[in-house]
Amino acid sequence: MQLTKHWAATLDDYVIDLAWSPDGSLLAAASAAGPITLFAATDGAKRHEVPGHEEGTNAMAFAPSSQESGAEASAPSALLLASGGQDGCVKFWDAAAGQHIATAKLGSAWVEHLAWSPSTVSTSPILAATAGRTLTFVNPDGSIRHQFQPAPKTITALAWRPALQAGTAAPASGTNPSSVSRPPSPELATAYFGGVCLWNGVDFTARKEFAYNNGIQALVWSPDGKWLVSGNQDPSVHLWIPDEDVELHMSGYEGKVKHLSFDHTSHWLATGGGREACIWDCSGAGPEGREPAMFPHDAPVCATAFQHRHGLLATAAQDGVVMLWSPERKQPLRATVKMPVPATKLAWSPDDRFLAIGSEKGVVYVLRCDS
Repeated sequence: MQLTKHWAATLDDYVIDLAWSPDGSLLAAASAAGPITLFAATDGAKRHEVPGHEEGTNAMAFAPSSQESGAEASAPSALLLASGGQDGCVKFWDAAAGQHIATAKLGSAWVEHLAWSPSTVSTSPILAATAGRTLTFVNPDGSIRHQFQPAPKTITALAWRPALQAGTAAPASGTNPSSVSRPPSPELATAYFGGVCLWNGVDFTARKEFAYNNGIQALVWSPDGKWLVSGNQDPSVHLWIPDEDVELHMSGYEGKVKHLSFDHTSHWLATGGGREACIWDCSGAGPEGREPAMFPHDAPVCATAFQHRHGLLATAAQDGVVMLWSPERKQPLRATVKMPVPATKLAWSPDDRFLAIGSEKGVVYVLRCDS
């Protein structure tokens, strides 16, 4: 396995976020200073630069394409990018044209987290945005769909539950019913110090609440929608099966667990929290009582990212080293690259061919992955 440089570009500040367009044609890179640059995936040519947020951009997210719901692929002009910033606003951009479309003002608190709901045939995408203790659902045209009552504490993470597959009605023989017994409405998990709440995306009601007496740094769902996982300040990893009221807990990490990633089969969960990427086997009854695989780095792990449809895991550490792993192999390490500076973000292209790396010095690297 080889990781080779495809192209590189430099922003005016720390790379705070990266986002690939659903069709893989563009890579959006946000500078902590505010501007957002849109690069052509093929050669790194700068297609557009938009101002982003004057006081600083915090997060970005591309709207899912209609292709993900079984419809025809979106036209390039329909590449909708949302951004959130320190100005308390969510802004919407036509990424293909490099034009501002709409702005939603959510208050004075920073907009720190954005996530689009999974695209389905029956529901249009919803953008979930958090500003301080407030969760807001925003429509693609910038209008407010619903603003919730403030959470008990600042919202620190959010994650939409993966959509049920169209036509799913009942569990096949031998399958776990948790993946099909949940309501068909989109569901969003939000975290704050003290717990997690699972919200219905249609009627805006709280479906379930899970107490957790500590700070939560990150949230992720397994792709099959079975497991909801938090990375925690205490430091630990906590897992729920919401449809079965099952909880598991794994502790013993060196530091706060801020980085979580599931592989596309929902088998492997990669976690940061120290100088090793800790890989848990979440098949069957889950990881409790199983020894995790430990993928070592010489410095604290600062990012983890599994491919979308294949099995490679990318991990990055504070010494600038990026590694590729295959968790199912007896010798899992596949490739190692030493970057000049530590990574801030890792993002695989939709087709898994390219790995984008944002860095603390403002350089964006795109590496080609070849077997």
